[in-house]
Amino acid sequence: MVMRQEADGPAKPAVLRRRGSVLERAILDAALEQLSTVGWAGLTMEGVAAGAQTGKAAVYRRWPSKQTLVADALNLSIPEVGEVPDLGSLREDLLSLAVRMRDAMYSPGGLALRSVLDECDNDAAHLFHELILRRVVEPAQQLIKAVVRRGIERGEVRADATADIVADVVPALMMYRAKLGGREIDKADLIEAVDQVMVPLLRP
Repeated sequence: MVMRQEADGPAKPAVLRRRGSVLERAILDAALEQLSTVGWAGLTMEGVAAGAQTGKAAVYRRWPSKQTLVADALNLSIPEVGEVPDLGSLREDLLSLAVRMRDAMYSPGGLALRSVLDECDNDAAHLFHELILRRVVEPAQQLIKAVVRRGIERGEVRADATADIVADVVPALMMYRAKLGGREIDKADLIEAVDQVMVPLLRP
């Protein structure tokens, strides 16, 4: 960090001269860092400005509120799970997808999102509802349904197993374990969810 010496006091952080997308990315990165260190409740616009080495006015010019800033930071950082390759069986396809989802959950963007969901109040949470649906819930449902349809074509899955609730089972289990289990989800948890829940649930 660049320091400057004030005539009547100690050295203070200098404001870096950046503009446009470079400055915006620095602010968004600082917001994610704040979420990972002090959480939603501790995040402040002042703290983000300090982390980005810019002035508070530069933050407020682009984002009028903490909620809009965090929404943009999350939108930028939530990772894409990506398509699931055809591994030849329902079990292997589901396990591969569950591992990808677990990795996304523990990515910087995933951890930031969980911080918001765990800490923000109802008034703030509704502002993130559309973002969460668009970037997390709907993509996960589509990927799980694609794996289920592939299993139907192979004859491994019953033909009526395409309801939304089926696609919610693995994400719901992962979030439940992550929130209440007191530890990170490991591959053994995912194997158990696939072998003990999903495969029996989907069998013809």
